[in-house]
Amino acid sequence: MTIRPESTVSPVQTVTYRWPTAVTTDTPELLRWTGFGGALLLTAGAWAVSARAGGLALGVAIAGAGLVVLTWTLLGRTRPDAQWLRRTLAWWCGPLLVAPPLFSGDVFSYLAQGEVAANGLDPNVVSPAVGASAEAVARVGVYWRETPSPYGPLFTTVERSITQVTGGDPVAGIVAYRLVAVLGLLLVVWAVPKLAAMTGVQERTALWLGVMNPLVLWHLIGGVHNDALMLGLMLSGTVIALHALPELKWWPYTAGVVLIGLGAQVKLPALVALAVVGTALARRLGGGWVRFVAAGLGMVAAAVVVSVVTSLAGMSGFGWVQALGTPSKVNSWMAPTNWPGYLAGAVFGPESGQAMISSARIAGLVLILCGVAVVIDRQLRGRVSEVTALGMMMSLIVVLGPVIQPWYLLWAVLPLAASLPVGKWRTRVAVLAGIFALLVPPLAGNFAGRVPELIGAYVLGIALVGGAYLVLRRARVSVAQA
Repeated sequence: MTIRPESTVSPVQTVTYRWPTAVTTDTPELLRWTGFGGALLLTAGAWAVSARAGGLALGVAIAGAGLVVLTWTLLGRTRPDAQWLRRTLAWWCGPLLVAPPLFSGDVFSYLAQGEVAANGLDPNVVSPAVGASAEAVARVGVYWRETPSPYGPLFTTVERSITQVTGGDPVAGIVAYRLVAVLGLLLVVWAVPKLAAMTGVQERTALWLGVMNPLVLWHLIGGVHNDALMLGLMLSGTVIALHALPELKWWPYTAGVVLIGLGAQVKLPALVALAVVGTALARRLGGGWVRFVAAGLGMVAAAVVVSVVTSLAGMSGFGWVQALGTPSKVNSWMAPTNWPGYLAGAVFGPESGQAMISSARIAGLVLILCGVAVVIDRQLRGRVSEVTALGMMMSLIVVLGPVIQPWYLLWAVLPLAASLPVGKWRTRVAVLAGIFALLVPPLAGNFAGRVPELIGAYVLGIALVGGAYLVLRRARVSVAQA
């Protein structure tokens, strides 16, 4: 009798062929150059619009912005390594380095405030309309011509130094501020992966959502906002302080605290990171509210010392203290705390609306304080990581604060990108970033009298991006989860 081995092959085999659900091996390179092309279109269109070329040029700029957002979204479905993402970021930033100021004219306020400081006046007390030349004032947005600077003494020193070095030349000044923004971005690029390593998030994932985010490209590089310097100092200081805690290396920890304090001397919200590293220190020393209070007092003392030294060394004085509420003088339509006031104003009149806005802002501040207290308590008990706590507290400040600008979202997006695991919350953050990246036209200015032109430009831009998407689909760039 012959014993046959049992066959492991099914008598009938069915093979199903499907279109690939992931991207092909050459997709990342295709997306890299597609995004670079979008940045080129945005830059070229922006220059044409600044030369008053009309709606066609604006449509090209909008198409370029949309193309970058599209390729960034598709790139999130691929798996390139972190070094590839850094190189791609450099390529995408390249055209924006020579673009006119994008999405905002705040850099012209910086130039005027620097002129005020260079004239020996305090820009936190004296507005550009009083202390700057007529040429500099003419470039400032109408809302800010009569408004003193809301920034801290470190940035006032930067403004004065740039004016003195460039002699007040606006083109050279914009170049100098872009270099400062690039320095801040380099610090962010260094810090975000290290924060991600602390929370177990993949480096490439954190770089994609955080550093390659279109909001970073638009507002830190294209818009030349000083948030780049604030975020770079805050995040790098947080990394250094948290890395020093396991072995209680006091000098590196102090250096991290000082960097965070310097970030707050650009914009005050960076102080939130001191609450995070102070709470982390309390946990490292054994936890409990006694150690927490002691660590908190230490953070307050450090913040005061850094602010005093910065104010005296930069010869900017202490006028910045009374200017902290300057941004809230303009009612931001993006801020949810202002929405009840807009509704009340539409129904009962402007005075009732403004009263409601003031009341809602107070309520928002109370909610921020309560929310921050809850997050700190959860961090102290070890229920959330330090990086997650930073992202959560910054989210509260952005959402419930009196003013929201698209670039303010980066205060929360960057730490969240380094802490959120893959899932619905990460997806929501990415979607929100993509929406805000397309929410305002690429150039600063009042488009109220150019609505038909703006609508036509958006129609053209959407059509061009839609065509590019179809081309990418034919090239088998899949939007399915890789």
